[in-house]
Parts: sequence; C-alpha cells; structure tokens
Amino acid sequence: MKKQARFFFGFLAAVLMMALPVMAAAADTIKIGATEPLSGTFKDIGERYLEGVQYAAKVINENGGLLGKKVEVVPIDTELKPDVATRKAQAMILKDGVKFFCGGTGSSVGAAMSQLAMKEDAIMFTYGMDAASMTGEKCNKHFFRPGGSTDGRSFAIAQMIVKRGFQKVGIIAQDYSFGHEAVDAFKKKLAELSPSTKIVVEIYHPLGTKDYAPYASQLIGAAPDVIFTSNWGNDLTLLLKQGRPMGLKAKVVSYYINDEVMIESLGDDNLILGDMGAEIYMVSIPTQKNKEFIEKFHKDNGHYPTWLRGKSYMATMFWAEAVKKAGSTDIDAVVKAWEGLTYDGPAGLWTMRACDHQAQVPYWTAEVVKDNPFFKHAFVGPAAMVEAKDVEVPCDQTGCKMEGF
Repeated sequence: MKKQARFFFGFLAAVLMMALPVMAAAADTIKIGATEPLSGTFKDIGERYLEGVQYAAKVINENGGLLGKKVEVVPIDTELKPDVATRKAQAMILKDGVKFFCGGTGSSVGAAMSQLAMKEDAIMFTYGMDAASMTGEKCNKHFFRPGGSTDGRSFAIAQMIVKRGFQKVGIIAQDYSFGHEAVDAFKKKLAELSPSTKIVVEIYHPLGTKDYAPYASQLIGAAPDVIFTSNWGNDLTLLLKQGRPMGLKAKVVSYYINDEVMIESLGDDNLILGDMGAEIYMVSIPTQKNKEFIEKFHKDNGHYPTWLRGKSYMATMFWAEAVKKAGSTDIDAVVKAWEGLTYDGPAGLWTMRACDHQAQVPYWTAEVVKDNPFFKHAFVGPAAMVEAKDVEVPCDQTGCKMEGF
C-alpha cells in the first residue's frame, strides 16, 4: 500500500509539474473569442472584421499588454448561425475559462451570444451588428455595442439628405428585420427634420435578390431626387450594376458606400460616383489620430484599415480601456468600468452609455469621388462629422430594461 501511495503521489506531482507551464501561460493571457463567419458566403466580411481585432491585440501587446498580460484573439467560425456560435463559444468558456467575446456579423448571432454571455457571466460586444433592438428591448448587462446602430446611422443619413436640399426620396431595402429597422429610423428622423420632404416610393425585396429590373423600374418611375438604401453586399452591388444602365440616375445614399471591395467589384466607377454614405469609421476621417493610425496600419500590413477593420480595431481598443480601468478581468468590475467610459480614438470621442450599453458616437459622411489617396478606383472623399448628440436616441425611448446581475 505504501509503495502504491508513493507511486500515486509521485505520478500526481509529475502531472502537476507538467501542467504548471500551461497554467502559467493561461494566467498570463487574456483571451477574447472573435465570433465571425470565417467560411461560406460572408467569409470576406468576417475576415476583415477579425483582422481589426487581431491588430488591436497586436498594438496592445506591443505596448506592454493588458494588465501586464498578453491579449490572445481566438477566432470562432460562426458560419453565420446563432446555434453554431453559441455552441463553440460555450465550449471555450467551459474548457478555457474565456470571459470575453466580440463579433460584427449577423444581429441574430449577436442576440444569441448576448444571451449566452448573460447566462455564463461573460461579456459580448459588437462593432457591426447594428440592429437597434440589441441595445433596445433585447439589451442586457453583459452586452455592449462600442459602435453604431440602425438608429444612429439612419439619423445621420437623414440629416445629410435634408442638408443637401433633396425634396423627393425613394427607399429600397432588404425585407427582413434589419432593413425595416433601418428604414423606420430614417423615416422618423426625416419627418422630424423636414416634414415637407416626400417619400415617393418605398420598396422591400428578398435578401439575396438576383433580378433588380422590377425594383429599378419602380424607382425610375417615381423619379426621386435621391435614393436611401440599407442594402449591403451583393444586394447593393446588383442594385447599382443593373439599375444604372436602365436609367436609374438619382444619387444613392447607402449604409455601406464605404466598402472598397463592393466598389471595386462594380468594375465601373461611373456606377457609383457621387453616391453618399454615413459610417462610424472611414479612412478619410480628417483627424490627426486617424492619420497616425492608418499610417501605422498600412506600414504593418501593406493595406489600409478600411471600414470593417477600423471599426473592429477601435471597439477592441475601447474594451481594453474598460478592462484597464477595472484593473481586473472580473466581469462585474469590467461592466461597471465600461459604463460611462470615454474612448478617444481615430474616429473621435466614443462614450459608453450606462442605460443601454450603446456607445454614443459621431458619424462620418462622405461622397464617392474618383480621385483619392487610397485606391486607383473610386472611393469616399473627405469625411464630415455628424456629432453624437445629433443622432442620439434618449434612454427612455430605446425600450431597454437592463437585465443581469
């Protein structure tokens, strides 16, 4: 028995000795799970978002880490499916004790991750899941949006349209929750700012539409001065590719005019020149901090931190500021530290509102021009700021009743 006991304790000691380096490495690392579609149709979107998160971790680690620890980004391929995202994230929580998650693609994925974070005492934050309801009626203490929303962006676009004096507006959007939320917010703000401005046509179409001829004909027939759309990806590309040759001449004001991949895929700058958009980040933002950011990013990576990369980078840096202020990775402490915190980054001041965990951020508007310092093809010109206070939705109007703790 004594020999067996000595053997058992010797074996246990050996196992512990082998585990010590692994345990020490884990103790010296703060892991963050990046939930993005990294396969399938939207792989390109997910990869660009992921690159921004990874670059933020690189910058943090180059400057001494976070709380003296290395930040490690663990990619999670969601396949753009809520159940896949939560299953993989929960495995990371149980196996590796991961407490922090982020993502930018798919509000349905974000809503599921938000509930998982609340259940498992973790934090989920987003830089691109824009549906207003996520910080509205679906809000909870464990979910943060250090980025924009359908309300903020639609409000900024409405202001742009009114400022430019357009009197007749056409609307086309994808027929699902995101498209309807974007349009509802736009119409609300437009009516508030300029009751005399008329909406002459309002069209909804299935996600992934291939034939835009019927919709383009309706828009042309209504003769709007400008067209508002929240369309993204191929739905925006095909609207322009098929509509312009048919005679769709009105300017298009889009949520996603700032996508260099979409612009290049058009193959003809004339299809998009003069169109406009609003976003929380553009490389053409004329601030010194943005100039320094894009110069370093370009030097390190060989390309610019356009659109998705810039948004996810800033959101991750904002999260790091909250952890730094908390002085701990304790979830309760980080939540309290993030509430009311302000991040001064490349796109101006971002302040995290405590009542709904929706960051109050300025928007940047710009027009697509032919000559720009970033690409040989057309891209957005100099960006102008719409202040955060001008796109704010008061706390008592969001529908948020904070859950958690």
